[in-house]
Amino acid sequence: MNLEILISFALATSALAISPGPDNIYVLVQSITNGKSYGLATVCGLITGCIVHTTLLAFGVSAIIKTNENIFFGIKVLGALYLLYLAYKVYKSDAQLNWHTEVTPKKSLKGLFIQGFFMNVLNPKVTIFFLAFFPGFLFSQTMSTVTQFYILGGVFMLVSFIIFSAIAILAGQIKTYTLNHKNSGMVLKWLQIVVFIGIAIFILV
Repeated sequence: MNLEILISFALATSALAISPGPDNIYVLVQSITNGKSYGLATVCGLITGCIVHTTLLAFGVSAIIKTNENIFFGIKVLGALYLLYLAYKVYKSDAQLNWHTEVTPKKSLKGLFIQGFFMNVLNPKVTIFFLAFFPGFLFSQTMSTVTQFYILGGVFMLVSFIIFSAIAILAGQIKTYTLNHKNSGMVLKWLQIVVFIGIAIFILV
């Protein structure tokens, strides 16, 4: 087992979770609008949805690896190219954080959990991202690939849960800070770009 790869995966996941995206911005807005508990309920739903994507990835890609190593290598190359494409999209996007995210009328905690779950599960971009991100971080020559993908999924969910929960709890302070520091959006934008390019290079090399 290569612990360095797992640590690299956890650090990359942390950087991605901190970077502004639709999910953590939605959590942030829910917390600011309705309260911390509603933001945390959304977080729990989003993270639970990752179990579905991890399962699809674990059994689907593991079957491909058993069938043909060349196809698996092709998946990693396409994954790296997709990450570079995401970096380009971030580069072309506006660096300003958008606080005008549409918020649906206040729901119950259970309703927000369910909404967060389906937001994640029904988003095909999450499946594509998992396919691009996870295969390059397989960390053992002896452990089954299914087990490795579930471990990676568990690390991804744990790290994302901790950071998203912190965002929900500190929502008010985060919004105030970003509004008072105009360069914060630019810093987070370039953090995303560096992380996407770094992961792409890691997968290819």
